[in-house]
Amino acid sequence: MKRQAAKLSSSHFERVVVRRFTFLIASVCPLTTTCLVSSPSFIPSHRYRSGLEPYPHQRFGVASLYDMQSLMQTQSSSLYAETDARMTMDENNEDTNVPDTNMSVNQAAFVDAIEEIVAKRNVIRDFRKNDEDLEIVKQSLIGMVSLVSTLPPCSVSDFLPPSNGVKGYTKQKLQDRRELYLNKTNLTMDQHKLGTVLLAHLADHCAKTSNPKPLYAAWDNILSAGMIPLSRTLSTYLYVLGLDEDVCSEERDVAAEVAMLHDAIYEPTEKTISLLVKSFVARGDAAGAEALLDGIADGPLSELLRHRTTSPILKLHCENGDIGSALRLYHRMRTTSRVKMDDLTYSNFIAAVAQNGYFLPDSNEVEGGKDLGYDAVSGPQLLDVLITEMAQDVLDISEESAIVLQHGFALGFQGFECAANSLDPITSLCGNDVLVANRVPVDHNTGKCPATDATLQLIVLEPEQRVHVHDTLLEMAREKSMGYTAKLAAKGRVTHDHVEKAELATKILKDFSDWLDSREGRPYTAIVDGANVAYFGWGKVNVHQLNLMVEALKKKGEDPLVVFPQKYTRRKFHLRQGMMQILQDEELEILERLQENDQMYVVPPMCLDDMYWMLASVSMQTKSTNGLSIDVAKNNEEGRFPGLRPIVISNDKMRDHKDDLLDERAFRRWACSHIVNYNFTEYIEGQQDEREISFHAADIFSDEIQRNECPGGGMAWHFPVSEWDANERFCLRLPSANGN
Repeated sequence: MKRQAAKLSSSHFERVVVRRFTFLIASVCPLTTTCLVSSPSFIPSHRYRSGLEPYPHQRFGVASLYDMQSLMQTQSSSLYAETDARMTMDENNEDTNVPDTNMSVNQAAFVDAIEEIVAKRNVIRDFRKNDEDLEIVKQSLIGMVSLVSTLPPCSVSDFLPPSNGVKGYTKQKLQDRRELYLNKTNLTMDQHKLGTVLLAHLADHCAKTSNPKPLYAAWDNILSAGMIPLSRTLSTYLYVLGLDEDVCSEERDVAAEVAMLHDAIYEPTEKTISLLVKSFVARGDAAGAEALLDGIADGPLSELLRHRTTSPILKLHCENGDIGSALRLYHRMRTTSRVKMDDLTYSNFIAAVAQNGYFLPDSNEVEGGKDLGYDAVSGPQLLDVLITEMAQDVLDISEESAIVLQHGFALGFQGFECAANSLDPITSLCGNDVLVANRVPVDHNTGKCPATDATLQLIVLEPEQRVHVHDTLLEMAREKSMGYTAKLAAKGRVTHDHVEKAELATKILKDFSDWLDSREGRPYTAIVDGANVAYFGWGKVNVHQLNLMVEALKKKGEDPLVVFPQKYTRRKFHLRQGMMQILQDEELEILERLQENDQMYVVPPMCLDDMYWMLASVSMQTKSTNGLSIDVAKNNEEGRFPGLRPIVISNDKMRDHKDDLLDERAFRRWACSHIVNYNFTEYIEGQQDEREISFHAADIFSDEIQRNECPGGGMAWHFPVSEWDANERFCLRLPSANGN
C-alpha cells in the first residue's frame, strides 16, 4: 500500500484520498452521518420527528436492542453507489476546490496521534517485537482511506445481532470482516492483532490528552478491519468521545455506535445504556428511548437504571409538553430505588407542569395520573403532592433550580399578577391574588416570610430518628475507636492490644449511655463540649473559662453536664508536639468540684469525647425525667431558650461525624434543634476574670423545604437555596382564584 501511494502525485493523491474518505464515511452510517458534504440519501432528523421516516431505533425489540441493520444496510448500499459516481466526477476535475471537512480534520488528528504513539516506542512494550510489522501496521491504518474503496462498505449495523439474539453473532460477523480485510491487504493475523493493540493505545493517548478527534477516524478503522477491541478499550473510547462538545444532534453519533457494538459483544453497562438513551433523545425520540428502558427494566439489566439513564427522557417529555408521559416516567423514577433524583430534575419537571397550566384552579387533569395512584391530578393539590415528594428526597435547591421554577410558574400563570420577574428579594406583603415565586429574606428572630406572612417551622428529630441517632452512635463507637487506636498504635503510643482497647472503649460508651438513662436527680438540659469551650480563643486549656460557662448556664435555668477528656484533668499534659501545659491548684480544684457536683463526666483515655456529648444530646434520661418532657416552650416565664432539651454547647462544625452519623436530613434536624453556639468577650486582665458570654440558640426555623400556612389563606412553600444567605428562601405561593 505504501509503494502504491508513492506512485501517485502527492497533491492529486491527497485530494482524492480526502474526498474518498469523506464520502465513504457517509456510507458507513448514512442515517447519522457526520459529513458536511450534502447527500440526497441523508435523512435529516426533522423527517423522523414529523413521522415522514421511521426511526431505525424503533425496530429495537426486547430480545435485541440492535435490530436496525436492514434499514441501515439499504441506505448504505444506495449511498455507496452514489458516492462512486460523485468520486468519479471529482477525480476528473482536479481543479475542483473542496474545502476541508470535519472528517479531514479528524483524519489529520488521527495520523498525528498514531505517529506520536509510534515515536514513543520506549513506553509501549507491545511494539518492541518487530519493527517491520509495526511500520506495515502503521501505514495500513494511516492509508485506510484508499484501502476502504476496495472493500464492501460496512457500518456498525452490519455487526449487530438480529432480533432473535443469536449468541456470538457479532464476533462472528467481525471475524468474517477481518478475513475479508486480511485477504485484501495481505496482512498477517499477528499484524492485525498489532493494529488492534495500537488503536487501544490510541484510546489511552486520547484520554490523556483529552482529544477525541483521532478516535472518529480510528472507529472507522476498527469497523472496516473487523477488529474486536477489549471491553476496557471500548469504555475508553466512550469516555473520550464524551468529551467532544462540538457534536450536534444532526451529526453521526459515533459514541452510540461504540455503545451498541460494546453491548453486542460484552455485557451492557450503565454508560452504554446512557449513551444509547442520549442518542434517542438527541433526535427527539422520547418514546424510543423509553422503549429501550422498558426492554431492560424487568430483566437482569434492571440495575443499570439510574438517574442519568432516565432524566434526559423526562426532560424531553417536559420540553415537548407531554406532561402525561412525563408524570408516568417521573413516577417510575421515584419508585425505582436505584434512581436518585436531584433538585434540578424535580424543578424542571414541576416547572413544566406549571408552564402547561396544570396547577391552575380550573385546569384539566394530567392524563393517566389517577392510574398511577395520584388522588390529586390537577390544581394546587397536585402542586402540594409533587413538592411533598420532592421534599422527601431534596433538602435545598440551587439558584439554577430557583430560576427554572420562577420561569415555569410565570409562564403558567400569565393571567395573574406576579410579585416580581426577577430573583431580587421581596420585602413587602403580597396580596392573595398575586403569584409569589420569588426570593424572600425570612426574619431570623420570628421566622416570618415578608411576602406571605407565613411562619416557617423548626422541624425537629422525630422520636424514631432520635433513637436511631442514639443507636447509630453506639454502633459507630467500635469502628471509630478501632481507627483511633490504630493511629495511636502506628505512632507507637499504644504498644499492644489496641483491638482490645477499642472494644473496651465501646463498652465504656455503652456504660455512659446506661448511666444517663438510670441516674436519679435532675435531668441534664445542657451538655457542654468541654474541650471545645476550654480551648476557645486560647490555644490551650482554660479551666476558668469552662467554669464561667457552667455558671452562665445555671443562671439561665439550665442543668449542665460537661463532657471532658481525662487527659485535661491531670496536672501536666501535652497539648501538642513540643508543648506541655501545667494546671494550677485552683484549676484542679475547679475540675474536682465539677465532678463532685455531678456536673462533669470525665471521658477515659482511648475514648472519643465527641461521641459522649453527641450521645448525651439524644439520651432519654428515663429515670431522671420520670417520663416527663424537659423541652422548653416558647415565651416561657423563666426566659429560657425555647426548644428541645438537652441543648449542646459547642462551636464544633461536626465535619468528622456529619457523614457517618446520619443521613443529611436527620443530621440537619439534630444540629438545628440541639446545637447552641457561643462566644466570650475578651478578657481584660486575667484568664479567670468573669466575662460576658453570648449564645446563639438553635435555629428558629429549619434549613429544609417546608410547607406553611398563610394567615390570609392558602399555603406557601419555602425552599432553602444553596448559594443564598442562610435566612433567604425561594418562596412559592399560588394566587387565589378569587383573591381570598
